[in-house]
Amino acid sequence: MVVLLHGDGDGAVPATFTGAAHRLADAIPHARAIALLRPGYHDDAGNHSPGSRGGTGGDSYTADRIAAVADTIRRWRDRYPQARTILVGQSGGAAMAAALVGLRPGLVDGVVLAGCPCMLPEWRKFRAKQGHGGFATPVDSFDPLMTVGGVAPVTRVALLVGANDSETPQRFSRAYAEALALRGIATDYRVLPGRGHDLLDDPDLIDAVRRMSADPAPVPVRNAMVTP
Repeated sequence: MVVLLHGDGDGAVPATFTGAAHRLADAIPHARAIALLRPGYHDDAGNHSPGSRGGTGGDSYTADRIAAVADTIRRWRDRYPQARTILVGQSGGAAMAAALVGLRPGLVDGVVLAGCPCMLPEWRKFRAKQGHGGFATPVDSFDPLMTVGGVAPVTRVALLVGANDSETPQRFSRAYAEALALRGIATDYRVLPGRGHDLLDDPDLIDAVRRMSADPAPVPVRNAMVTP
């Protein structure tokens, strides 16, 4: 079972999000893919997720919103208890996914993070310096880097970032990957040449999910490495 979380936006989720779920389901034998709307978002099919979405300034990864997503995933897990569950997040959805695996250890078996702002305070300062509004005020969102200590040791993690990503440059993913590796968590960190920020429909992301779904459950190791 693959659960997808979209990035931050104005409330409307593009049709490409659902399309990415279909392509993941087609690429992985016997898989079911769920395009999960984060709180306060809607899609072009008329589906709407209850709750408040927050803004686009990194203020959407709060305890209540993470709990709403986690509780939904738990209900799906209860429905399919034998399924390996992989959580996939793009951009703001990756930040939420990264915080979730630290706050709800063992809820998912693996997580694939694409273009993750995984060092939230540093990323928000970076965006504010770029001139984007809404990034300078304090927020109650969880910083994914600060939740690493709660990640279950057997969780498998993959991080992808485009070499040309100007929104969430690779340094904001790499530090999180290094922190995971220091805890002995199986971590695959990749910088994708020629790619930008939006990776949800990227072939390398599909390959990362496919590998994770096929691999046996990892055994924690004492010394893990993060490779470029």
